[in-house]
Amino acid sequence: MDDSFITLTIGKTKNIALIAHDNKKPDLIAWCEENKEILKNHFLCGTGTTARMITDRTGLPVRGYNSGPLGGDQQIGAKIVEGKVDFIIFFSDPLTAQPHDPDVKALLRIAQVYDIPIANNRASADFMIHSSYMTQEYEHEIINFQKNIKERSETL
Repeated sequence: MDDSFITLTIGKTKNIALIAHDNKKPDLIAWCEENKEILKNHFLCGTGTTARMITDRTGLPVRGYNSGPLGGDQQIGAKIVEGKVDFIIFFSDPLTAQPHDPDVKALLRIAQVYDIPIANNRASADFMIHSSYMTQEYEHEIINFQKNIKERSETL
């Protein structure tokens, strides 16, 4: 058996992070309202302003972290590492420069490392949320970081 990878399970109830750049917040709020019946069955979290606006306008409970530029992206990245975020909906604005772009890139990188599904626009979010995986468990493999660290420490 190859122990270079470990299998993680995303449960039936997903831990979904909701994030949007300022120009895309109205789009994400509208998307959440349209998909409210699905989203209400999952744990929702998000960066500060986005989380508050979604809750205020849709009634969905969204656990808010800091605003993105104030470390919210990094907080969500940490939750990915802890196994507490399974899924990211991030309506990004590709046409506007973002002052916290390095934080966003770090969040997207850690999501890739941990094999976390990411939707970055309405179409990909629709495909993901209407997938049959939304109502069932999903197993995926990630690198066995403990083994990787042990092997690296032995060779340095």
